[in-house]
Amino acid sequence: MRFNYSKIKIAAVSTVAVMAGVMSFSFSATSEYEISPVVLNKFTLEFNQAVHNLDASAQGYRNGKVTLDSLRSSVAATRISYKKVEFYLAFHYTEYVNEHINGAPLLHIEKSGTSPIVLTPEGLQVMDELVFSDEAAAEKVQIAAVAKKLSANYSLLFNSLTTKLKDEGNVAAMRIQLVRIYSLGITGFDTPGSLNAIPEAKASLQGMKTFYAENYSDAKNTKVQSLFDDAVAYLDKNSDFDTLDRLEILKKYIDPLYSELGKIEKGAAPDFLIQTTSWNANSTSIFGNDFLNPYFFTDLKKGEDSEALRSLGEELFYDTAISGDGVMSCASCHQPEKGYADGIVKSVSSIKGKNVMRNAPTLVNAVYADRFFYDLRAFTLEQQAEHVIFNPEEFNTAYSSILKKLGTSKKYAAQFKSVFGKGEVTREKFSKALASYVLSLRSYNSDFDKYVRGESKELSQDVKNGFNLFMGKAACGTCHFAPTFAGLVPPFYNENESEILGVLADPKAKNLRLDSDEGRWSNTVLSEYAWIYEKSFKTNSVRNAGLTAPYFHNGAYTTLEEVIDFYNNGGGGGLGLNVINQTLSSDPLNLTDTEKKELIAFIKSLNDIPVRKPVSK
Repeated sequence: MRFNYSKIKIAAVSTVAVMAGVMSFSFSATSEYEISPVVLNKFTLEFNQAVHNLDASAQGYRNGKVTLDSLRSSVAATRISYKKVEFYLAFHYTEYVNEHINGAPLLHIEKSGTSPIVLTPEGLQVMDELVFSDEAAAEKVQIAAVAKKLSANYSLLFNSLTTKLKDEGNVAAMRIQLVRIYSLGITGFDTPGSLNAIPEAKASLQGMKTFYAENYSDAKNTKVQSLFDDAVAYLDKNSDFDTLDRLEILKKYIDPLYSELGKIEKGAAPDFLIQTTSWNANSTSIFGNDFLNPYFFTDLKKGEDSEALRSLGEELFYDTAISGDGVMSCASCHQPEKGYADGIVKSVSSIKGKNVMRNAPTLVNAVYADRFFYDLRAFTLEQQAEHVIFNPEEFNTAYSSILKKLGTSKKYAAQFKSVFGKGEVTREKFSKALASYVLSLRSYNSDFDKYVRGESKELSQDVKNGFNLFMGKAACGTCHFAPTFAGLVPPFYNENESEILGVLADPKAKNLRLDSDEGRWSNTVLSEYAWIYEKSFKTNSVRNAGLTAPYFHNGAYTTLEEVIDFYNNGGGGGLGLNVINQTLSSDPLNLTDTEKKELIAFIKSLNDIPVRKPVSK
């Protein structure tokens, strides 16, 4: 990700606005452990001192009294001190930390009524990208402003930490931090300029190890301390970003730690996690089928779901009678044998001789998203279906017509009665049935998943190498986050990213030009109508990508090889086109032909079309 800071002015700190962001949560989950404040007080104090030192260093750099090397050392030291306590701060003060301390260095919006306000990023990631860039010397004023604001923002948070520390949720906080380390840390997402990811991961593990030893050393589980020690020792010996074996550290240390910590206070998750995130505290593996709760993303609740409801939804999914002309069904564009896509550039329209605007994505694991369609115009799985139903170029019908057809069908009348009991066929019942079936199209049982979980001992070296490239040098994992390998943002997995890549209208054309589709900028969600979303599209999962060609929203890329080449060249910007606010780095990846083949081998190892099974209650 890249951002042009020279065009942005950092606003003055508003104490009222900042303090409004310092949020704490109430918890109903109880803990048998009363947290000792010694370690956390030490870490929060160290970070407070570090940000003040960084502020002084940045002001000195602006005034020509501090060298760039010295400033870079100060940034690195500050980030290391933050990483030791990140598990606590980012968990208990999530919104404030994301906004002011260590959020992604990307323009974003704040909704003001029905209008968006574009906000500039701030915090440690911004400092990392600015200070470690080749243009640091030209950004002295901006660097000083960012450092000053960081110091002021953390001072406000630090002063609020003098009250009693939170006892509840800290085991969950450490488990969430392991996810953060793996999905955002060692991928380089969190260190966009320095790529100082491995020392920071080590510091984070050391911070949690110290906190664990102080507060949970009497826990029944004795494996946790040794796993922390072993993970730190592994990073000591494997400190090169490009050659780090991310698969080995996942299997030997991160995932076992995640599992073992979960045994200390099993299921003890704060209420806010259940209400605001899809993470499942009862999961035992980051790559487990139950790592995320699919019902978080639907109006349908788990207690309402059943095999009978899914069977009804499956019938509706394949029934052409639902469409206005009785020709199209959901399966017209989402065919099981084609990975629940349709294998063509842009899906066929209900209007003869026409195609719809975009390529059909897979429905497998599609439920794991808080926004739907390439332009993110739908906010729930149920709403996604409505857009298809009402679209004149797709089903071209209305609920009144659908319900009339279903209500007068003896077969459906009997099925609805069997599932819902007495009462007429309603829009809500129809939506629940269809959502139940689409929700069932999920699986994390690919060859790769089984290997990570230890259910299989065989995985080719090409696939292993490809995964390490995906999560490291090739930077795929900085947008396609593990384990969904989609734009669902870790570690809470409750919101989708969209990216501006500079996708071409025709990558084979002699004269290259950008695709004309405006994406999220034209999704009619007025509260998001901001220039930063021009040609921005949802980051879909690469799971099953080996089965769902062609690619991207316009279906212009026919093979995975073409897709990899596009990224390797730095997207549209890297190909010399003017792409406004491209969020993909325009720098080339310099992948070799062998590395490209290994990446594709990994992507194909994620092929996994699920066989639907009965609901487990």
